[in-house]
Amino acid sequence: MAVVCNVVQAGSCEVKLAGVVANLILVAGLISAKQVFADTQLNIVWSDEFNQPDGSSPDPTKWNYDLGGGGWGNGEMEFYTGRTNNARIVGGQLVIEADLESTNGYSYTSARLKTQGLASWAYGRMEARIKIPRGQGIWPAFWMLGANFPAIHWPACGEIDIMENIGNTSDQGTDHGTIHGPVSGDGDYNYNAGVGGTYTLPGGAALADNFHIYAVEWTTNQIKWFLDTTNFFTATPASLPTGGIWVFTNRQFFILNVAVGGNWPGYPDATTIFPQQMLVDYVRVYQQTAPLALSVATQPNGSFTLSWPTNIVCHLQIQTNSLTGGTNWFDTSVTTSPFVVSPDPNNTSVFYRLASP
Repeated sequence: MAVVCNVVQAGSCEVKLAGVVANLILVAGLISAKQVFADTQLNIVWSDEFNQPDGSSPDPTKWNYDLGGGGWGNGEMEFYTGRTNNARIVGGQLVIEADLESTNGYSYTSARLKTQGLASWAYGRMEARIKIPRGQGIWPAFWMLGANFPAIHWPACGEIDIMENIGNTSDQGTDHGTIHGPVSGDGDYNYNAGVGGTYTLPGGAALADNFHIYAVEWTTNQIKWFLDTTNFFTATPASLPTGGIWVFTNRQFFILNVAVGGNWPGYPDATTIFPQQMLVDYVRVYQQTAPLALSVATQPNGSFTLSWPTNIVCHLQIQTNSLTGGTNWFDTSVTTSPFVVSPDPNNTSVFYRLASP
């Protein structure tokens, strides 16, 4: 989204977002407003763009870790750590790395990041742009678990697997999307098989060859899976086996991990190369919110106060030449709402806009 605003003594402010237009006319410090709003729409309400310094740990206000080994219920072989060896920021991306190294009685290390206790959501579009690793016994995943876990045990808490790939040769191009939940209060949908679907890239291409967008669109009684723009599976309560309970009305948190081995993917062999890395360009959550409205208020000293909804992810940018071309935008030093614009004694045109990731 982009919001462009000229806040000099005389100017104009135009708000555009998904077909929504709101015009605010500023003339000699007086404001007349005409706003035209569309229905609610999908806006980014949470994201991590991984724009931290190279070598740093993931943002601790957004991510924490599952630590240790023990197979995680799947017969896995890795020991999860919180070290930057296994999870770090490089070039504006999150790197989750599985290594061949001995620690705590295990032969492999990796990382499993989660937003548990920090952020969770019910409904919306959840997506990440990811380049997955490859190799026999390598098991990357982007998934969600009920925020009531572990107080409510699995599978009663519900699980949404947005993306899984098992690293054997026959599965290199296949994205798996699955849900797990309880059957009559006990057991798991389809006896641990889950309810789900797959999409395989055409022409024998491997998912690890390129970045892809993995997403679900989740509403009260429906979950749709996407690989890039392809909707390859849709689940509703009618998709569940007899006795299955639809538990996807509660909040869930994200998990990103690279497992090594397990009952489903099998185990590394002589063809498996280490280290293996999963690269995550971004993770975003879109939800239905009211259209973005930029408010402009004058102050007695002639300054303007700009404010905007705080539940939408956006940051304020500025340029001082013109709107033509729009190539010289840069972030302001203060990016929180409200933002005060002081009068310019030279009456220079100064342009402001909000930009989302």
